[in-house]
Amino acid sequence: MNTYWLEHAWLDDRVENGVVVDLVPPDAPGPGPADEELGDGTRAPGPVPPGHLLAVRTGVPAPPPGAVRLPGLTLPGLANAHSHAFHRALRATVQVGSGTFWTWRETMYRFAAALTPDSYHALARAVYAEMALAGITAVGEFHYLHHQPDGRPYDNPNAMGEALIAAAADAGIRLTLLDTAYLSSGFGAAPDRHQRRFSDSTADAWAERVSLLRGDSHTLIGAAVHSVRAVPAGQLATVADFARHRDAPLHVHLSEQRAENEACLAATGRTPTQLLADHGVLGPRTTGVHNTHLTDEDITLIGTSGTGTCMCPTTERDLADGIGPAPRLQRAGSPLSLGSDSHAVIDLFEEARALELNARLRTRPRGHGPAAALLRAATADGHAALGRPEAGTLAPGGPADLTTLALDPVRTAGAPPLLGAETAVFAASAADVTHVLVGGRVIVRDGVHVRLPGTGRALAEAVAAVRDGGGR
Repeated sequence: MNTYWLEHAWLDDRVENGVVVDLVPPDAPGPGPADEELGDGTRAPGPVPPGHLLAVRTGVPAPPPGAVRLPGLTLPGLANAHSHAFHRALRATVQVGSGTFWTWRETMYRFAAALTPDSYHALARAVYAEMALAGITAVGEFHYLHHQPDGRPYDNPNAMGEALIAAAADAGIRLTLLDTAYLSSGFGAAPDRHQRRFSDSTADAWAERVSLLRGDSHTLIGAAVHSVRAVPAGQLATVADFARHRDAPLHVHLSEQRAENEACLAATGRTPTQLLADHGVLGPRTTGVHNTHLTDEDITLIGTSGTGTCMCPTTERDLADGIGPAPRLQRAGSPLSLGSDSHAVIDLFEEARALELNARLRTRPRGHGPAAALLRAATADGHAALGRPEAGTLAPGGPADLTTLALDPVRTAGAPPLLGAETAVFAASAADVTHVLVGGRVIVRDGVHVRLPGTGRALAEAVAAVRDGGGR
């Protein structure tokens, strides 16, 4: 049994001082004890698998003998529900000049064309390490770079996806690989030259390829519809059925751009949300990413179906997408999660803060929801969107995924520790993360990634390799 003493910990939407957590070591040969008294009358909920919490005890003013001390505020590990790892190579580069989402996309395509399984592994490993340094313990990778640039499959048809799986394992974080169906460039249009490597031609061929992927203790295989323009209406149900039969998460870019809404209405007479509802895509297993330009009926359809909403505020503002109606969606019944998407910033505290501040800009009043709800979007609700409903809380039987924030840097200094959610969301940044555990294993110690201590150098080298290739 490993024991940690947390100076302050966020438990059940409140902060407790002096918390002891006992966990089954990640390399233990088997489960921890079942129904065994651990001290102070606490009993283990066992059998508890390796890397999971045996007990959480509050009101312990000093570290017990042998306990590892974690000063500061400890949270459940954060969940990044929407990532395109290769977009990290575009940071700063795409800020030269002006343009729109559609001109930005042309630059993105050029970088995408430069990637190989090896270079994607190197880049994603460094990006996932950057996420770990930001307190992220699980990521949802919206993955559509499947084939060679000319569209021919690799000898291993899942070489690119397996590169991402290996990268997450190397960086020490959990991965939900949201393998993405991307079959057309628009309504009734074949993939263009940039998109050939994304396409499996049909949803059935996509499903056949994805069926070859295998998850493990740190990897879940999920599914995604890139968008209603990229998957013909008659093939949407194939992707939805694939996810349903496997009880896997299903994500979809939804109404990110007004132009896409207009094209969908012109082609089908339906909004994108209505089209997805018609073909069985919406539901509690599904998360719509962005959900920006919605009608009142769209919001009702999303909420009443239990479909989640993943907002990516730093990307949405970077691409000038607009501000989505997050508070209305949440009130309608749509659980909120957060993603760093294009990785213009990798900081889920900034994403949570921006969610609230964007709503203030859109509607004028302050305070659209408690800070605890914003922190849940970055933790429990984010993990649920990635198919991990057992994660995102510090509770016996749950995974030992912990993120600790320092309370003495200039950003958090003076913030009352008992206002834990407010401190995390409205004061802290990714730079304040000191320690991260994933499955009971230390991934970040004293602000340094233990497996990739030269994360900055690895990022610079991986990005340079892609940029050099992307410039050809």
